[in-house]
Amino acid sequence: MNRPNRADRPYDIVLFGATGFVGTLTAEYLAAHAPEGLRWAIAGRSGEKLERLRERLSRESSGDSKIGVLTADVSDPASLRALAEHARVVATTVGPYVAYGDDLVAVCADTGTDYLDLTGEPEFVDLTYIRHDTRARETGARLVHACGFDSVPHDLGAYFTVRHLPEGVPLRIDGFVTADATLSGGTFASALGQFARGRQMLAAARDRGRHEPRLVGRRATAPTGTPRFAPEVGAWALPLPTIDAQIVRRSARALERYGPDFRYRHYAAVRHLPVAVGGVAAVGALVAAAQVPPARRWLSGRLRPGEGPGPEKRAKSWFRVRFVGEGGGRRVCTEVAGGDPGYGDTAKMFAESALSLALDDLPPTAGQVTTAIAMGDALIERLRRAGITFRVASER
Repeated sequence: MNRPNRADRPYDIVLFGATGFVGTLTAEYLAAHAPEGLRWAIAGRSGEKLERLRERLSRESSGDSKIGVLTADVSDPASLRALAEHARVVATTVGPYVAYGDDLVAVCADTGTDYLDLTGEPEFVDLTYIRHDTRARETGARLVHACGFDSVPHDLGAYFTVRHLPEGVPLRIDGFVTADATLSGGTFASALGQFARGRQMLAAARDRGRHEPRLVGRRATAPTGTPRFAPEVGAWALPLPTIDAQIVRRSARALERYGPDFRYRHYAAVRHLPVAVGGVAAVGALVAAAQVPPARRWLSGRLRPGEGPGPEKRAKSWFRVRFVGEGGGRRVCTEVAGGDPGYGDTAKMFAESALSLALDDLPPTAGQVTTAIAMGDALIERLRRAGITFRVASER
């Protein structure tokens, strides 16, 4: 690892895709919470939209930091390189990432610029590992994916739970997610894209498996699990086919604190059986429809990228993730909880992740890393101060 001296770059953080739905929420959060002296900028395709956003943010901001503006387009590699060369940290909301994200990861890896995104797309994460992890390790760039509700509460929640269990013993953790929230158009489009690319996703996962070094003397797994009634949370547990369990597993592979034999399972917790059955059926129907191009186009038109829930709905939204961990004769139950998971708190998690990479004293890591590997305790403390709960519910 050869991390360059990036102090002379004009900006500590550049937020790319700042005029999109989640990008605007993130920009508003940074404007309201940027520490004194933070050098940051908003970036995107339209200089006119960016200037309007900057003017509004400057009026509403209570801080003294000046907000820069940079124009860049995912179809223009030279503009992406210029963006990366101007920043210590680039945070991007421009998705679906498998379609629009790779060139930006490439230039960040090549220029030693830290990179964050909000992807929940396993194929994209696997492809960027294969293509860019080695170069990022050479330049010192940290490539951190899934820095929103996918997968910060789950990755850091499992890490937090591990820290309350004995060291050097096999550990078993189950995570149970409950939430009340609404999708945005961008999230819906990303989900449809993943459902339609099952073969490509499996191929990328297999290719990654051939490139990843094997663990020696340790094991970390994230099996899918089966639907069951979980008395530990008093709800039906349905396996969640999201990227979160994969992210937790990668943290466990990299950090010896997870023990010699670690297993994580990821579930949705649903109180009532009819709701659970209906949810499974709805997801199955959506996956099937995504395989048919006309049906996929029709579904995409129901909620377009750039659209999302309004302030009233976001204010009423919430999430809670409960973790049940066991090992070495100990059992601990922990909880991570917050407000609107998809947008309000995702913007908070994303912005605080960028601030942590830019400002905190962190372990020396490089390449494709998770939030637990790169930021761990520092990010947990930031999120706690920002209003997201990390607590031990019980232990014995």
